[in-house]
Amino acid sequence: MTDQTIRPFHLAFPVDDLAAARGFYKDLLRCGEGRSSPDWVDFDFHGHQIVAHLAPEETGKARTNAVDGHGVPVRHFGIVLSMEEWQKTADRLTEAGMNFVIAPYIRFKGQPGEQATMFFNDPAGNAIEMKAFKDIGQLFAK
Repeated sequence: MTDQTIRPFHLAFPVDDLAAARGFYKDLLRCGEGRSSPDWVDFDFHGHQIVAHLAPEETGKARTNAVDGHGVPVRHFGIVLSMEEWQKTADRLTEAGMNFVIAPYIRFKGQPGEQATMFFNDPAGNAIEMKAFKDIGQLFAK
């Protein structure tokens, strides 16, 4: 990758209850709300556009694959935060009683790509990962 400019991504995903999605993304994750209709809501996910679409028939639990001894949801999305922001978010979600799929911990400790990570589901079962790297320069380290 030669261009270091990070462009916002757009992700649309299914939910079964827009009010629950608003409560989760806007109130708990602190995503700003953008445009909406009776069938969808835009959220500002750390500068990226994510859209919750009302599609109850498409929601459900994702399969998992083993990564570092944990069952990581195969279908998930997330964000790479600074270590400080990741810790604040982990503390806030823990205090809020988040039922983590994978509780906050350090993955690949002492190896290339060492990172803090946590996984949780939104009310519709969409898996979200929030992570932070010890050294962001190792984002794609092998």
